[in-house]
Amino acid sequence: MAAFEFTEKQREYINDAGARWNFKGGATRSGKTYLDRAFTIPYNIRERTNKPGLSLILGVTRSTIERNLLKPMRELWTPQLVGEISSDNTCRLFGEEVYCLGAEKVSQQSKLRGASFKYVYGDEVAEWSKEVFDLLKSRLDCSYSRFDGTYNPKAPGHWLKKFIDNPALDIYNQTYTIFDNPTLSPEFVKNLCAEYQGTVDYQRYILGRWCAAEGGCYPTFTENPARFYLDICPPLQLINVGVDFGGNKSASTFVAVGFTPAFGKVIVLAAHKITGIITPNRLENEFCDFIDGLYKRFGKSMRVYCDSAEQTLIAGIYQTAKKRAAACTVGNALKSPINDRIRLVNRLLGLGRFHILRGCPHVEAALCEAVYNPKKWEDERLDDGTSDIDTLDGLEYAIEPVGKYLLA
Repeated sequence: MAAFEFTEKQREYINDAGARWNFKGGATRSGKTYLDRAFTIPYNIRERTNKPGLSLILGVTRSTIERNLLKPMRELWTPQLVGEISSDNTCRLFGEEVYCLGAEKVSQQSKLRGASFKYVYGDEVAEWSKEVFDLLKSRLDCSYSRFDGTYNPKAPGHWLKKFIDNPALDIYNQTYTIFDNPTLSPEFVKNLCAEYQGTVDYQRYILGRWCAAEGGCYPTFTENPARFYLDICPPLQLINVGVDFGGNKSASTFVAVGFTPAFGKVIVLAAHKITGIITPNRLENEFCDFIDGLYKRFGKSMRVYCDSAEQTLIAGIYQTAKKRAAACTVGNALKSPINDRIRLVNRLLGLGRFHILRGCPHVEAALCEAVYNPKKWEDERLDDGTSDIDTLDGLEYAIEPVGKYLLA
């Protein structure tokens, strides 16, 4: 192990984590997983070589196990010691056959039934299905069985926190902040803190605390909306349009978002909202009018991302846009998890890279009015008609396709 240098926090875990259940929780990029790739996983697998029982790595999915653990471990330990996941969900690790399974779905329970595990490693445990975790608890039944796991904290009512806080269980839990990793550059830490400043994610991903998502979803914007307005639009590289379809109690919305070269800034260019029940013909023509107006202003063809739940309406928009030679391509929105979309917008706000051209009152109101559901322990944006969720959906559908470039 002389080749690896560990932080004080990591050495503390090596020395003190001797329970049946061992957890490292807290901030992102704080060194939790690096320790496990370099020491925890190989040491505990090798220590139980030739002992009865199976070894298991559980992650959110097989692909996250590969990305978060196995690929970096091959770079540390070579492919001879860290193999590939085979078709039977096993991987050769340090001379042992280790099962690698996803834990986000209840259906994965069947793969754990009847097995006795001598060692289990858990990646991103707070993202798992509770039912999978509950079944796992009965399978660590050897006297030498051990679990090591990492998590990023969520709301205080989360099932994992209740498990960790149970004084009757043999549990070791260590909490990390971003400042526990001295290998990170001060500039990186400063920028990451700025991205999350003022949001629930600052408490969770910077300070490593279990914290409820309360109040407004976009506090940085709500605090001072005027700070994010622009009077003149800079040169744009790309324009996306998000479309959300309404019904009896919601509105149909079109939101256009521009991106400056190298995806440096995100600029809301225009928004249009149609309330009440409307005919498909009106929807299609108002959409094309919206696209034509944007093309006259900015001179760019657009990519359109529509709510994929309404394929008939999308087909109508596509056909009408084709007939009218509207400057756009029409397809389905990605519709990534809502909390991921909220987090993306908040990070852009924190970095000062999100702006709105004057003349988009619907977007400002939607961002200011959006709140978390106070009746739910998990993070859930309130959708009861008291805020303009439709405009937010359109905004997010336009931004999410380029999210990986925005935060690269």
